[in-house]
Amino acid sequence: MYQNVLIPTDGSDGTRRAIEHGLAIANRFGGRVHALSIVPEGPFGTMTSGEVTVGAERAVQYVEREAERVGVPITTAIERGVPHERVLAYAEENDVDVIVMGTQGRTGLDRFLVGSVTERIVRMAEPPVVTLRMTDDVELEDPTEAIRIARRSLEERSGDEPTPADQSEAGGNVESTDEPNQTDEPDPTDEPTAFEDPYRTSGAWVVPLETDDGPVDVHVDAVTGAVRTTAARE
Repeated sequence: MYQNVLIPTDGSDGTRRAIEHGLAIANRFGGRVHALSIVPEGPFGTMTSGEVTVGAERAVQYVEREAERVGVPITTAIERGVPHERVLAYAEENDVDVIVMGTQGRTGLDRFLVGSVTERIVRMAEPPVVTLRMTDDVELEDPTEAIRIARRSLEERSGDEPTPADQSEAGGNVESTDEPNQTDEPDPTDEPTAFEDPYRTSGAWVVPLETDDGPVDVHVDAVTGAVRTTAARE
């Protein structure tokens, strides 16, 4: 039934669930996966071509590794052109039975581009198209997870170990996600400065953190868990 499963990929987190689902379909029906990455041309294709090409190579290599891991045969391809046009052309040229793809990239322009490409393919494709979101809606209901993501983001950027507001003083119930030191007692001087609890806006958690350079607000997308912005507090 599904002998040729096409997975367009840009290497973003938004394609991971599509890759897993596409491989599962191919495995179930004894089919082959086609991993296709597009180096875009046009208004958004003027970015450093070398970097985009390397990203495309890494994207299909990831699918190749996953396919080999589960024993699914795979064909990889990297093409240049307008993304939705090249995906549709590839599907026709290779007798694709189903297209499996993500509906969004990480954030910002990336999310807009991936969503727009998917929408065009859904409307114009001859074979059926299965679309998957990067995550389920309302992924971050618990501020504890938002704090963890915000802390990790700042640590990756600067090596700092930012601390959230002291929940016991602020009246919250968020527990620290840090592991206790195995040999030393907690140092009272390391206690976080209490100023605010994390709070929820319409689409994000705002996590106030204290760093060596002063307080900052980290905005964590409530749906995807991506860090949108980090701004110094005035």
